[in-house]
Amino acid sequence: MGVYANTVSITQFTVTGELPKTELFEWFSKKLSDRSFQSIENSTEESSEGWTLVDKPDDASFEVPSEFWRDNYIVFSLRRDQRKIPAAVLKSHAAREEGLFLAQNPNVRRTPKNKRDEIKEQVQLRLMTRCLPVPATVDVVWDLKRGVLTLFSLGTKVIDRFEDIFRKTFEGFSPVIIHPFARAQKLLDGQMLDALGAANQAGSDAVVALIRDNQWLGWEFLLWLLQRGVNGEGEFSICCPGQITIGERFTAWIDDRIQFQGGGEEGGIQKVTVSGSQDSYLEAISALKGGKRITSATICIEKDENPWKLTLKGDTFGFASFKCPQVRVEKDATVDQMSEREAVFYERMFLMEQGIQLFDSLFTIFLKERLTEAWNGRLLAIQAWLAGE
Repeated sequence: MGVYANTVSITQFTVTGELPKTELFEWFSKKLSDRSFQSIENSTEESSEGWTLVDKPDDASFEVPSEFWRDNYIVFSLRRDQRKIPAAVLKSHAAREEGLFLAQNPNVRRTPKNKRDEIKEQVQLRLMTRCLPVPATVDVVWDLKRGVLTLFSLGTKVIDRFEDIFRKTFEGFSPVIIHPFARAQKLLDGQMLDALGAANQAGSDAVVALIRDNQWLGWEFLLWLLQRGVNGEGEFSICCPGQITIGERFTAWIDDRIQFQGGGEEGGIQKVTVSGSQDSYLEAISALKGGKRITSATICIEKDENPWKLTLKGDTFGFASFKCPQVRVEKDATVDQMSEREAVFYERMFLMEQGIQLFDSLFTIFLKERLTEAWNGRLLAIQAWLAGE
């Protein structure tokens, strides 16, 4: 799933470091070109990774501004090609070679280990030349105006590889994942920001600690939204700046799929998933009463009959299956495809940013209740709901 897809999974980052004041295009062009993707199709290399153009994944030249620079966005892809010989194939071919070796050396009853290793390496190299590399690309959008970078993936390995090559490409810059506590810091100011700092349960400013020790933010946000929806309090107002005017109304609720996690009867970690459209939420209530916490849930948001939908990962706030109002690429032969794709890109980003603005408003409303005395009243309402009152 890439930037043009109507349903995507995204991880967002802030980027530390200061961009040059002048000749920015030349700077980006050189940085991306220096770590551009190099094909291994005509070699025996096992893998290759680097940057390519989003619209031309086989093209790694960042020489034309319009191909990767769009208004305040830098758009590129991380491409990784990898050859992988199936273990069974390698074993079979190596066994044949060992058989030939033993036939040629009748006095040897078993192939020596060093010879086996040599045969395996030779066979692997030979098979590599016959095995085409499999490409995989992940799109990246760097919003220079907002200072936010969006990676179109939630995969842990992909994120690790992306962070590593990004730091090597842009020396002195570092992508920092926008986890729940970091998102809260971006949304709050003044006394509310102080209240958030007082509620911080992490013992250090390390990202791992801030995520691990502040999981309560995701747990309680999802519980809050679920209870509000059940209680008929699913209408909210935009309170964060963005594409939609502040004060406009929208609705949001949890439905379809909810994941719970908590201690089992024998002390182990137990996971429960409730799927399908919910009516009385009896399964969810049972899981919550049993001490389990909501770790992931599908959130539906609607504004002026336009729907957004995402599955929120409570620990990291990664957006899985983030679906925006649909945008189609016209395939009419009379339409210039590159111009059409550029227009679709802007529309996709507009709708995505609207969805994120709606989500941020929702999270801000939660924070302003959670970090004040109003939370005591909410806890009583949640307890009454779970008790069936």
